[in-house]
Amino acid sequence: NKQNVLSKQIDLKGKEPEKGVLLSHTISDLRIPLSYEVRLAPITTYSTGEYASRTIQYSEPYTYPRPSDHVCGFEDQRICGFSQDRSDVFDWTRQNHLSQNPKRSANTGPETDRSGTKEGYYMYIEASRPRTEGDKSRLLSPLFNVTSVRGPKGSGRVPYCVAFYYHMKGKHIGSLNVLLRVRSIASVDSVVWSKSGHQGPDWRRAFFDISPSGPFQIVFEGIRGPSFEGDIAIDDDVSITIGKCKQDTVSSAVLIGGSRSLPLARWLTFGLSCFLLLLYR
Repeated sequence: NKQNVLSKQIDLKGKEPEKGVLLSHTISDLRIPLSYEVRLAPITTYSTGEYASRTIQYSEPYTYPRPSDHVCGFEDQRICGFSQDRSDVFDWTRQNHLSQNPKRSANTGPETDRSGTKEGYYMYIEASRPRTEGDKSRLLSPLFNVTSVRGPKGSGRVPYCVAFYYHMKGKHIGSLNVLLRVRSIASVDSVVWSKSGHQGPDWRRAFFDISPSGPFQIVFEGIRGPSFEGDIAIDDDVSITIGKCKQDTVSSAVLIGGSRSLPLARWLTFGLSCFLLLLYR
């Protein structure tokens, strides 16, 4: 209502601001669900600098299983704080088996989410018209402030494990890229994982480590292929976890519904059993 609610100086307590590092300050006693304009200016020994102005709007907080984990199955309409990139060509769509278009293109896209239930939701890109080859859709994770946690001893960067399931069925599948967007003066995107073309009818699991140099977001980028049989989906256990991917994550990363290769010890046991059986006979 154009009223000045609060005006104060924020004491940095002798800490020098660092380029690309987020500073935080809590403002209490704001009324919900009003919007506010926040104006911020640097105060130096010489003078007060120019004000930067932003409008902030109230939104419900997102609750995750653990403070260190950000896990999303897209079951809630708020999709765990993920958001659509306003600079892309079209948006990712949230749906389940019950909300699918009955006239959807055959031979592409998943029938259900990874759990196989009709009620479970997932995010996907629709490759039918008006989409054309090369159109991009980007889904952004919440912003992670790496300055709030410490990395391993002797390391200047905190490692994170990114894991998710993807579905890429269809003869016109384009590409699914995962980008690391590091926030600094200008945001920098770099591709950290990529897959292109038909990958079979089942959900597959992907995982990889990142060590961002500053506050970051994970970007899921779906690129439309040459024609309409090119729907791409992501689902269940989309997680960004502090620490490197553990060995049990690697061992469980097998094709859903597929077969797991036997470890060496089991093959040796099997071969020895067959040899002893032949001797006995």
